Amino acid sequence: MDLGTHTLPNISIDGSQIPTPHATNNDAAARKAAENFESFFLSQIIGSMFTGLKTDGMFGGGPGEAIYRSMMGEEFGRAAARSGGIGIADAVYREIVKLQEVKAP
Repeated sequence: MDLGTHTLPNISIDGSQIPTPHATNNDAAARKAAENFESFFLSQIIGSMFTGLKTDGMFGGGPGEAIYRSMMGEEFGRAAARSGGIGIADAVYREIVKLQEVKAP
């Protein structure tokens, strides 16, 4: 199973051993879903950092800036997730794979 630069430790959050996931046809979809989740999560956190910031001056403020700020937060979240993120995607991916293995006949 080739995951690029991502490594998946076989230890869950509670410290128990997780079996090595087996390759399935849905590995790429599971990885993409996990990365999209991390991207969305990071976008929400980054967006909340900008809440309440006041902008003054001739070129500051207005509805255009509010739209731009939300778009900027989304892009920061995507960029952070693409560059390795904070580990949420790896944990979500392991859980998706684990659920797929349980449901597989």
